[in-house]
Amino acid sequence: MESQNRLPRPIRPLKRPASYVSRALTAASYPLRGIYYFLRHPAYYPLFVGRLLPLSIISLLVYTILFTFAFLPQYAFLAIFHGWGAWINAVVLVLGEGLVIIQGLFEGFFVDECRVDVFDATLLDKGLDSLVAPHRLLFPDAPNSVKKLGKPTTSAVYQPWSLVQIVELIVFLPLNLIPYVGTPAFLIITGARLGTFAHYRWFELRGLNKKERKAEIRSRMWEYTWFGTIAMLLELVPILSFFFLLTSTTGAALWTAKLEQQAREPAVSAASAADAPLDSQEHDPDEPPPPYVDNPV
Repeated sequence: MESQNRLPRPIRPLKRPASYVSRALTAASYPLRGIYYFLRHPAYYPLFVGRLLPLSIISLLVYTILFTFAFLPQYAFLAIFHGWGAWINAVVLVLGEGLVIIQGLFEGFFVDECRVDVFDATLLDKGLDSLVAPHRLLFPDAPNSVKKLGKPTTSAVYQPWSLVQIVELIVFLPLNLIPYVGTPAFLIITGARLGTFAHYRWFELRGLNKKERKAEIRSRMWEYTWFGTIAMLLELVPILSFFFLLTSTTGAALWTAKLEQQAREPAVSAASAADAPLDSQEHDPDEPPPPYVDNPV
């Protein structure tokens, strides 16, 4: 409140909207930061090449079939209402249909273990071993964070398989039939659901129950909406969708590390303040003792 009063009066009404925009942009940046971070760490590459490259080839076949047989009929129908912009909506519609098929067949069953490894490895890179160690074996002498990862000792789920999410994708796909606003609305609505799973693994590592998880999600729902929107947009990219699943997971872990750092800073500051008076009373053992004063009073 004090900082707000320091602002010039004409600018004060803009403080709240500016805060919302800043929070949205920050959250939306993490899937993109995840791409940069993943590419800068070759130790992560085997997780993609060994496990998800075959699935990427299968997803290519799915999209090839859909674009061969489903794109033109849908484009012709949408062109009646959308005119020149029909191809954008038709492309997103077909990509959404492909995403439903891929998520239903592969993502929940074959990808989640790999995402857990990426998330945990990123936390190790950020010095959060104490968060991961209670839940899986770690090899501290390993040359990189991925090879440090041992077998999980508790349930290890990055994003639980959600029938509700798949049903929502199907239900909201027709939004792409609405000119101009339909496609952005589809991305934001489905992205909002996707974003709520961004920190499921973090909540699991902290041992939060269902009620506590819901409270955490509510407190950051605005941020999760925009994180999820960008992540959803990346997942719609054919062939690279599985790669972007991993990079968005990396971005979620980077966000987690930032939140953990912010949560721990007050505790560290409080501990330092508590230790300060004790430190000021200590004497260097090499210094001479204080002079003796005989004061009987």
